[in-house]
Parts: sequence; structure tokens; C-alpha cells
Amino acid sequence: MRATADRPVLGILFMVGFCLTAPIMDAMAKLTPTDVPVSQILVARFGVQVVVLVPLAWAMGIAHRPGLRETLGHLLRGLMLLLATFFFFSAIRYMPIANAMAIFFVEPFILTLLGGLLLGEQVGPRRIIACIIGFVGALFVIQPSFSTLGAVALFPLGTAVTFAVYMLLTRAMSDRQHPITLQAYTALAACALIVPLIWAFDGSANPWLDPVWPSSFAWKTLLAVGAMATLSHLMLSTALKLAPAATIAPLQYLEIAGSVTVGYLLFQDFPDGLTWLGIAIIVGSGLYVFARERAASLPRRPGPPV
Repeated sequence: MRATADRPVLGILFMVGFCLTAPIMDAMAKLTPTDVPVSQILVARFGVQVVVLVPLAWAMGIAHRPGLRETLGHLLRGLMLLLATFFFFSAIRYMPIANAMAIFFVEPFILTLLGGLLLGEQVGPRRIIACIIGFVGALFVIQPSFSTLGAVALFPLGTAVTFAVYMLLTRAMSDRQHPITLQAYTALAACALIVPLIWAFDGSANPWLDPVWPSSFAWKTLLAVGAMATLSHLMLSTALKLAPAATIAPLQYLEIAGSVTVGYLLFQDFPDGLTWLGIAIIVGSGLYVFARERAASLPRRPGPPV
């Protein structure tokens, strides 16, 4: 229950904080020397989160011993988030963060369509058209990147698909657990999946999985990835607790602005005109989908879905 009128405002502020700090995590991953495989960056990203959030959950008295079904749920969520992060960190090694982020933001459209297909949620023709237009906007961003980078330009789409599945699983579990507990156990599950894998590939010369001993600079960027991931997602969890999801969800597009700013300051990357057009189409379509979903959730007279 929201005891004070300013809690939604605080939720909005925490969401803005998430949108400003999450791109810093991405920048630290991009700054990590390329001799460090992406899988090792994932260990840092989730490992720091485990070290911080698991003791925090126990200290707050919100931790528990999950049963078999819940453990499987955490493992599946961990796998989806692991794959989503792997695709995104791999993509930004070769392309600007803002471009990858813009392509990733077809995720709300995928989530809307999957909700209709898998959960039986009503998705009307106007939302379907908005999703299609959003995908067209993504093509404006993908096309020039694909001509230069090839299949790597599609990696953010992999992030969008796996993260949409992750969000569907989160919907199914979030009503039974505190957000910090959910994040702590998901990070623990991700570590349980990735650590044995890179251990098995140690010395294999596999560029994706063979770990290396990081340089002093790489240690700093790896720790920064984990720290910023933990901070940003704590802000996101707090935002969702303080304000309705329908209020703060449209604010996530501020993450594109954060990515543009960080990319320009650290890497001198700035989207070209075609990319800006694609971003505008994606954001416009996404905001329309959010608005229609919010309207559809309000009590109204029976009628066709929108």
C-alpha cells in the first residue's frame, strides 16, 4: 500500500536513475579489453549481484529455501537473462551502445505478442499494427549495421526475444516474492549456469568461453559492470515497488538517451539520421502500445480488444 502521495514521484525518480546507470554498466562491458571473453564479463555481472543481494535478502528476512518448482523457475529465468546479457554485451563490442539499445527496444512488442500467444492476453489490431511499425523502425537501425557487421547486428534482437521470455517468467513469479529476493536468486541461478561452463572451457582457446586472467584495467571494468548492474536493478526494483508499472514503464525509453550520452562521451559514437528515424519510430510505437495496454487494463464496457 502506498502510504504517501509522493511515493509515485519517488518511483519515477528511481526509474530515471535506472535509465541513467544501466548504460554505464553497458559502457563498462564495452570498455573491458576484448581478450576477456563475454562469458567472463557475465560472471562479473551476476557474481557481484550475488555477493550483494543474497546477504541483503537474508538480512532483510526475505530469503527462503526454494522448492524444486521454484528452483527450476529461477534457473529458467537465470538462463534467459544470461542469454539476453550475452547477446547484448557481444553486440556492443562491435556496434554503438545506442544502436544496440534501440534495436533491443522491440522487446515490448515481442512481450505484447507473446502475452497474446502464450498467456491468452487480448491483443487488439491497433496494438498489433503498432508492434509491426515498431519492428519496421528497428529495420532502419539494423540495416546499416547489418551491411557492416553482418549477423552481429541481429544480436540485440536475440536480447529482445530472450528478455521478453524472462519478463513473462517474472510475471509468473513476482507476485509471490520480494523483488530483491527474486533478483538475488536469479543472479545465483545465472552464476550456477555460467561458472561451470567457463570452468569446463578453461584452456580451450574458445574466444567466447575460455577465461583469462584479467589485466588491472579489466579488473576495474569487470567490477564496475557488476556494481552498476546491481545498483541499476536495485533502482528498478525500488521504482516498481513505489509506483505502478504503467506509470514508469514508458520512462524506460530514457535509457536510449542515456546510451546516446554515454556512447558519445566515452566512445565518440553518435547515431546518424537513419538511426534517429528508427529510434523515433520505435519509441513512438512503444509509447502507443503502453498507452493502449494501460487503457485496456482500466474498467470499461465490454467491447473489442484494442
